[in-house]
Amino acid sequence: MRLPPEDRDRSPLTGWTRAHWDAVADHLLASVEPYATEGYAQYRLPGPPSRAGAVSDGLEGFARTFLLAAFRIAGAGGSAPGALVERYAAGLAAGTDPGHPYAWPQMTDMSQPIVEAASIAIALHETRPWLYDRLDPAVQERVVTWLSGIVGKRTPDSNWVLFRVVVEQFLGSPLPGGLNRIEDWYAGEGWYSDGPGQNFDYYAGWALHLYPILWARMSGDTVRGARYAARLSEFLDGYQHFFAADGRPVFQGRSLIYRFATVAPLWLGALADASPLSPGRTRRIASGVLRHFTEHGAIDDRGLLSSGWHRPFPPMVQAYSGPASPYWASKAFLGLLLPADHPVWTAREEPAEIETTDVTRFLPGPGWLLHGTRADGVVRLINHGSDRAGKTPSDPLYVRFAYSTHTAPQLDPEIRPAGSHTTVDGQLVVVAPDGRATERRRIERLPGAASRYVDGDVRVTTRSTIKGAAEIRVHEVTAPAGHVVRDGGYALAGGSLAGGSLAGGSLAHDVTGAAATVSRPDGLRSHMAGLAGFTGAGVDDREGTDAFGPRSATPYLTAEHPGGTRRYVSLVMLGAGREAGSDDVTG
Repeated sequence: MRLPPEDRDRSPLTGWTRAHWDAVADHLLASVEPYATEGYAQYRLPGPPSRAGAVSDGLEGFARTFLLAAFRIAGAGGSAPGALVERYAAGLAAGTDPGHPYAWPQMTDMSQPIVEAASIAIALHETRPWLYDRLDPAVQERVVTWLSGIVGKRTPDSNWVLFRVVVEQFLGSPLPGGLNRIEDWYAGEGWYSDGPGQNFDYYAGWALHLYPILWARMSGDTVRGARYAARLSEFLDGYQHFFAADGRPVFQGRSLIYRFATVAPLWLGALADASPLSPGRTRRIASGVLRHFTEHGAIDDRGLLSSGWHRPFPPMVQAYSGPASPYWASKAFLGLLLPADHPVWTAREEPAEIETTDVTRFLPGPGWLLHGTRADGVVRLINHGSDRAGKTPSDPLYVRFAYSTHTAPQLDPEIRPAGSHTTVDGQLVVVAPDGRATERRRIERLPGAASRYVDGDVRVTTRSTIKGAAEIRVHEVTAPAGHVVRDGGYALAGGSLAGGSLAGGSLAHDVTGAAATVSRPDGLRSHMAGLAGFTGAGVDDREGTDAFGPRSATPYLTAEHPGGTRRYVSLVMLGAGREAGSDDVTG
């Protein structure tokens, strides 16, 4: 990919400007063209199909890249390179023609085309003067007919309810049902759960904020629009701290193969004039994220987005994900809808807060405690509220005690969905004599950074206190005698336990009494120490379970439980430098 020269005057921190965003968009769009079917109706990218099948996956390829093309077209006033208007106009004509060999599948209850219809509707709205309004009337009629297939169709009780909202708005017959439904999921301070329960993840930003704001942009409803804008502003005040100094987002939740879609809410705030961030900080964080992923293998040698994080990583792929699913990352380019002379593009970059000071923020909506450290740029998320509605088996992407920008929860490739009961990281479990380990499926919130879970006759109450890079976990464990209490820290990825160069190189272990450390040559360390109750420690080595590298290792603490209720206190640290390996910390 050829990028323009860096501009260190306007962008002293990343060097990137709007021209770099245009260049990445153009590269992604040019790279998918060879995989277009006849008439550009579908884009059938290489890779394992989703559960919806190849035809639906081909529609997904069209819809999600069309969204990217739409932002590029609108941002260029209709004159984007690559004949994008002609290409996607041809695809609309072919895909909506029932007689075409690559016609789009019809929408049915709970079907994937419902999702893709929303992207198509938004793209059509944003490019209307250059594309939809210039289509042959017969093609326009076919487009309307296909989109109208969404009317009356059932959807999951989640962010899906918003897809029909934006499609029906484009069709001119809006129904507010989906907008009313999300009110039940609003948790306060800008945070939505993705459906009933405690389903907190990036969907709060790239779906539950994005679609209502874009709907208001389509409808002109200033009353609802003002409500959504106010909530978005509250959301962004905390959300800006989810990104490390080097551009890595916190690794938490599902659909993370969308990668830099995590910055969509930042641009959305500028688009809706609803951001508490300065224009220079908005661009600095967003450009930092896009640059990080483009420099760490997210775009492969063919110019395609792979299904993974930095590299392809199959355990991250959900059953609904197909080869084109990663192109929901197109939402990251929402900022191209802002004119080139908008302050978000012209202002001088300003540092994110983590670049100037340590950051601590409690988010009561999702029950999360964020702490980031300026010295190493690492952000950590302590979880006392997200459990994905008590899914069984528990989902490691949601129920761990801690997540970060530099580590990932371990995903067992042999279990679908990946089960937490086979791994050690980020969880306090109580292991019975028969080997069965408890699972933190349903989280009961307590005041502050605290929570409780119950599994059978075992009850675990945990309170977290942070200081710098350290978290102090105080666990009250009630369990029968003869059980083993085990508390796991952050899993650190590397190339090879015996040596290597990937993800920071080889991993070194140090276990002494009730303390264990895993470290890499680049200085990143994961450390645990027992401050009370724990009597032993160890390191759990894994292969093929970490999105950041082929090998991983997790420090953990253990203790024999005498029965009844007992307190266990652990020090958990992740970071670079001397403090990340020291147990001389008080909370």
